[in-house]
Amino acid sequence: MTTLDNRPNTALLVIDVQNGVVAGTHARDEFVANVAALVDKARGARVPVVWVRHSDEHIAYGSSGWQLVPELSPGDGEPRVDKTYPDSFEATDLEDVLSGLGAGRLFVTGAQTDECIRATLHTAIVKGYDAILVGDAHTTEDHSAWGAPHPEQVIAHTNLYWKYHRAPGRTAGTVATAEVDFS
Repeated sequence: MTTLDNRPNTALLVIDVQNGVVAGTHARDEFVANVAALVDKARGARVPVVWVRHSDEHIAYGSSGWQLVPELSPGDGEPRVDKTYPDSFEATDLEDVLSGLGAGRLFVTGAQTDECIRATLHTAIVKGYDAILVGDAHTTEDHSAWGAPHPEQVIAHTNLYWKYHRAPGRTAGTVATAEVDFS
């Protein structure tokens, strides 16, 4: 149960599913298909979909790499949040957007698992949100050349620790795309 007052609603966060972010990610097509299924399910349940887009020195705002992947497109009126830091809340209007939607429960999906997804999950729970990670709808690139585990291990580890993450008055956890219940 969220600790945020007057925030009974749910939202789906789609983080950084952009051409320049997911081009080299693990199981890209399966990941994008799961995100698309979640977006369809959210829309069918009248749950707001919030699109987060990243830009920095490697992905210029407005460039082709900054664009969402062609398999996904925001619907009319669906909020878009632009960010320049890994954490989707940092220096953005995400908190205002979610407040305006009355959202206190978040389903989180997107890329990259080991940076933007983790940072956003942790900030969400600290801010009082229920934060549910969709375990088969986040992905990352292979950073093993720099000492990181392989993508499969990064994803599995993130799913494992978020499954058991807890905070007073808030719910965390991991769920598969097919098991997401927006009610």
